Amino acid sequence: MGSSFRFLESLAGRSSAEVDTSHHGATSQGNEYLQSEHQRKRGRLDSCSKLGSKACREKVRRQNLNDRFAELCSVLEPERPVKTDKVAILGDAVKVIRQLKTDSQEFSKVNEKLLEVIKSLKAEKNELRKEKITLKADRERLEQQLKATTAPPAGFLPPHPAVYHPRPDNVTVFPSYGYLPMWHYATPPARDSSQDHKLWSPAA
Repeated sequence: MGSSFRFLESLAGRSSAEVDTSHHGATSQGNEYLQSEHQRKRGRLDSCSKLGSKACREKVRRQNLNDRFAELCSVLEPERPVKTDKVAILGDAVKVIRQLKTDSQEFSKVNEKLLEVIKSLKAEKNELRKEKITLKADRERLEQQLKATTAPPAGFLPPHPAVYHPRPDNVTVFPSYGYLPMWHYATPPARDSSQDHKLWSPAA
């Protein structure tokens, strides 16, 4: 029993050691593969940069061109995925440029009309300002004339109002009107109309 237990322990230890060594070997192989791939790419880039061949330059140019097209597509349609068709991207760019040109011309016309309206409003404002100045001057002149006509002359003292008493001859006196005679009652001979046809011609 004890010998069999020791045999199982030795077998388990051997298997775990083999698993560890196999895992370590796989990890080391992956690292070596990555390092070799990196060195291979780096060597290719270094050789391309050193030699400066036409193919490398063309590849770099195409990559830059693709980046520019991708940037243009993202500007034209920021909410949509980037297109890869360069002809479609250029067509969209032409449409946008034409629309912007049309909008610019319309805005230029509107701007010219607004400038004309501003000029006319400025001219009208200047006319109203001149008219206001003229009316103010006329008002001041009229106020001065009114003050000159209503103001009494220097050294003038108004007369003291006299006390009026009733007169026996039936003449009523009103202030500022002088004597105003009243109508007397007619005498009896004046009221007699029997001799009117002799004194005056008959009415027609």
